[in-house]
Amino acid sequence: MRHRPALAALSALLAATAGCADIEGLQSDGDLGEAHAPLTLWKGLRPSPPPPGDDPGVPAAVPGLPAVPSGSMRGVDPLAVVRADITAAARRDGGTGRLVDPRALRRLALCTQAVDSGGKAGAGCPVRPAVLHDLTGDGKEDLITALDLDGRLSELRVYSVRNGRITRVLSRRAVLEGVEVAAEHLAVREPTSDRGLVAVSDYVWDPDAGTMELAQLSLDDCPERGQDSEPCPQGEI
Repeated sequence: MRHRPALAALSALLAATAGCADIEGLQSDGDLGEAHAPLTLWKGLRPSPPPPGDDPGVPAAVPGLPAVPSGSMRGVDPLAVVRADITAAARRDGGTGRLVDPRALRRLALCTQAVDSGGKAGAGCPVRPAVLHDLTGDGKEDLITALDLDGRLSELRVYSVRNGRITRVLSRRAVLEGVEVAAEHLAVREPTSDRGLVAVSDYVWDPDAGTMELAQLSLDDCPERGQDSEPCPQGEI
């Protein structure tokens, strides 16, 4: 993926402070004003730390699911995993939205309604098709899926088997412009206020933390597009 270098901004700043060049050499543009240090707002205010078990950035065994001796997510019902995880998270955060969007349970109910009406869970079910991929490097497949909350926002989830238990190792609420997997990397592409750029969050497995950790946050070029044109190219998901 191509990233815009930060050096471009630095070069532009140096050019501005040095003046303009012409055939007679460098000439001063005059006093450009004083340089000011950044102004820090609300210095004395800090958020409270999350209560134990109320942090989406830590691994969490999904309650109510059977053990998986094989260590692989292959053969596990993805919808059952998502339902158990979302239900437990909603119960823990009490509708605050810290662990899961409050709409998630209502959206999940659409999957059950489709089955109860004689159809398949995929018909009208907002849970995306599961993708199996080894992200932890142990040779066992992990599960990647997402619950679409509306036409834009989604709850991205990654599950792995740790010590025989199905464990959520990544939780991310995002506008999924694209999700890409390669080896032990998972990249999440999100739109920015600049239609020519997307933000790319690159997650890699951290065996010490037992989670997918953010390794790099960067910007990637996205061709300018009109209202009816295709979005930026996506990866495997």
